[in-house]
Amino acid sequence: MQEITPPYPKARPRVLVVDDSAENLDMICEILEEQNYTPFPFLRGDEALASVEGIQPDIVLLDAIMPELDGYEICEQIHKIPSLQNVPVIFVSGLNEPLEKVRAFRCGAVDFLTKPFHAQEIDARITSHLRLRKLQEMTQAKADTLGTLVEEKSREISESQLALIYAMATLSESRDYETGQHMKRIQNFCSILAETLRENSPYSNQIDDEFLENIYRTSPLHDIGKVGIEDAILLKPGKLTPQEFDIMKRHSVIGAETLQTIHAKYPHNEFLRMGIEIARSHHERWDGSGYPDGLAGTNIPLAARIMGLADVYDALRAKRPYKEPFSHEKAVAIIRNDSGTHFDPCIADAFLSVEQQFSAAWERIALEESKNGVTTCLTPKR
Repeated sequence: MQEITPPYPKARPRVLVVDDSAENLDMICEILEEQNYTPFPFLRGDEALASVEGIQPDIVLLDAIMPELDGYEICEQIHKIPSLQNVPVIFVSGLNEPLEKVRAFRCGAVDFLTKPFHAQEIDARITSHLRLRKLQEMTQAKADTLGTLVEEKSREISESQLALIYAMATLSESRDYETGQHMKRIQNFCSILAETLRENSPYSNQIDDEFLENIYRTSPLHDIGKVGIEDAILLKPGKLTPQEFDIMKRHSVIGAETLQTIHAKYPHNEFLRMGIEIARSHHERWDGSGYPDGLAGTNIPLAARIMGLADVYDALRAKRPYKEPFSHEKAVAIIRNDSGTHFDPCIADAFLSVEQQFSAAWERIALEESKNGVTTCLTPKR
């Protein structure tokens, strides 16, 4: 294997590889070179740690069990380096014990490869995690831009800055489907539900004028994280693979983290707080089977529970490449059937009491589309 010395090449993704077996190290590095990566091999963990900051790897492959410093310790030490806090670490080990994998993920790993493995598997895992990291960096760059704009105000976000956030929401929807119409319908549906719950429900004392205003204004931000999902997945006309769906589910976390960056500067801003809750948790389910956190019952924020039902109704009524639009009656039947599993029973009951208002709002906005000559784009909405 050709020795690589400083200055390190940057044209190809740099992969730090640590394994106490010279045979395994040579084999992995040969695979990486064939797949157009630049490997940096180390037999000892201390030597890898001494060089890792200078190498600035794009990804790290670690053997779990090694003498002196093992992979878990190395992983933790790497992530203590500020410039490497977000570098993906993949464990490569002959161990296949669940507890070992849990330990790896707890110390910061993003994946766990079990020996023996195929060259294509290494390439696929590395490619996937490098892509995710790039999306995270893009998201952070967008968040930094928003953060810079927010700093212009001493306490609250100005209307012009809110307009920028809404522009990002529009951008995410425009890559998906029905830009303004979907956002307008969602705002109407959330308002109808929240007002109904305020009038007569166990949540009446949680819903005041500020809540009503905020849920109307923040609801368009629910899918803002889709700006970080690549077109090949977001716009795929057919069913997503399990791996693609895992990437797709990241949009809820990406959106929340983008807004959290701004909220950190204004921790008392209720608009942003609700926006974070909606972006992160609108795909959670009452029975705990949703994502990204598997929250259940009232552990799911109220605004996200309202948003979740409104979003499902809208998705059921809309035409997609893989399905015809459902009638209002069929959408109502599905929501009624999923009360207590997918949906908060109280919110489902509120919906059922005003379902004709949902239908009227849908028809009114559809008529506005028709008058304005708007043609619905039929790319999927996940």
